[in-house]
Amino acid sequence: MALNDINDCLNKTCLVGLSYFDLSGNLLKQTMLGGEVIKIDKEKGITLALLAKQNEAPAEFILPANLACWFKAPKGEFHTSLEGLKIIDPDYLVTWDIYQTRDDKEDGEQQWWEWVPRVEAPAVTGIC
Repeated sequence: MALNDINDCLNKTCLVGLSYFDLSGNLLKQTMLGGEVIKIDKEKGITLALLAKQNEAPAEFILPANLACWFKAPKGEFHTSLEGLKIIDPDYLVTWDIYQTRDDKEDGEQQWWEWVPRVEAPAVTGIC
């Protein structure tokens, strides 16, 4: 079941799956992040404090404010893309496909990406 009210995700934990694609639609990389929602802004997005290794300050990561891809997570232990960091019993699973929209950037110029929410609940296999 998808999340309906943006305020319901504040202080909740989530596992975020990000898939990056090039201009031709080829998969570039996939990343799994885990964290807690610390700020909500309907214009700027949903800010997570990412899991961090001991004695490291958590980095912040901003997701678009679209809730179509926020689904209740099953109980379990999930590994992130950072070695040794896992999230146990997150509140939500969130998945985005991120497509490169421009290839002709010059040095120092920003690369452009389009974020597309995955609106089908993710299939979870191999929960630890």
